[in-house]
Amino acid sequence: MLMSPCQLPPIGALKSRVVMAAMTRGFAGPGHVATADMAEYYGRRADSGVGLILTEGTIIDQSGDGYNGVPYIATPEQTDSWRQVVERVHAGDGKIFSQLWHCGRISHSDFTGGEPPVSSTNRAAEGHNRQNDKPFGAPRALETGEMPAVYGLFRHAAENAMSAGFDGVQLHMGHGYLVDQFFDARVNDRTDAYGGSVANRCRFALELLELILADLGPDKVAVRISPSRFMGELYDWPDVDEMLDYLIPALEKLGLKMLDISCANADYFETSGRVIRQVRSRWRGVLMGGASLSVEQAEQELSDGFLDLVTWGRHILANSDFAAKVSDGRDIEPFDPAMLGSLN
Repeated sequence: MLMSPCQLPPIGALKSRVVMAAMTRGFAGPGHVATADMAEYYGRRADSGVGLILTEGTIIDQSGDGYNGVPYIATPEQTDSWRQVVERVHAGDGKIFSQLWHCGRISHSDFTGGEPPVSSTNRAAEGHNRQNDKPFGAPRALETGEMPAVYGLFRHAAENAMSAGFDGVQLHMGHGYLVDQFFDARVNDRTDAYGGSVANRCRFALELLELILADLGPDKVAVRISPSRFMGELYDWPDVDEMLDYLIPALEKLGLKMLDISCANADYFETSGRVIRQVRSRWRGVLMGGASLSVEQAEQELSDGFLDLVTWGRHILANSDFAAKVSDGRDIEPFDPAMLGSLN
């Protein structure tokens, strides 16, 4: 099933069920624009047989930045720079979604124009920003009345992505970034309508999603969540079952049709696979995930109906021809951290 062409509403025709997961690379050009090298990087994966590419996290506005060298999709120049990437992927008969990203408190004022990062809370994240070797900056908790302005940044970025020719967008709601900072009760200490109960902690995400779906339509919108993460130690949302019981039906009610489960880079069946089974029992739409699966395990997850599409990150980073190797039965080169130093 993995390498067979498929017709998956709402995405449409895909030449395989292999998905390139979003991975931060940090090779944007001056002004945070996409480059010709980035176009070739993504294009080679499409050429090899990857059905759907999810771009690296793409910053919607400087207030959401937190990394060196990451691309934006906020200005006309940045938007135009992505056209070469989209055209190159389409030339390889692939489809490509722009992952829209706001880091929230996983940042520092060095990246946000001197202003404090914004979050659901005014408490800083634990640890250091690896990009500048400074402790994460103390964020400013968003005021209740500021939510529409943040939604507006996402909407503008989504409109820019459509203008650049992307097949859709993925809203990054995981990995401890801004939207996840509302989901997680250990972070979200608000006492307004966006904190406290599960419904309140999901409100930010659902209000945002409702607007993006209204702007773009359900065929062009995916969401990434990560109910299980690995940050020093493995942990889940503290009320993961209650969260999924509320969030998954709410996503479906709004009309979302594509969901990506992205969890820890640990044993699949300990993290992603476990959560995917929790989600699959509640979710009827297209479900993607995988990350650390072997090819044989991926085929089984597809056959058993747990996944509709299989995402890989490090395998596809390490092997620009990953999908072709899978199709031909060739060996997959293992990921080496040294590979992060270039766009191969």
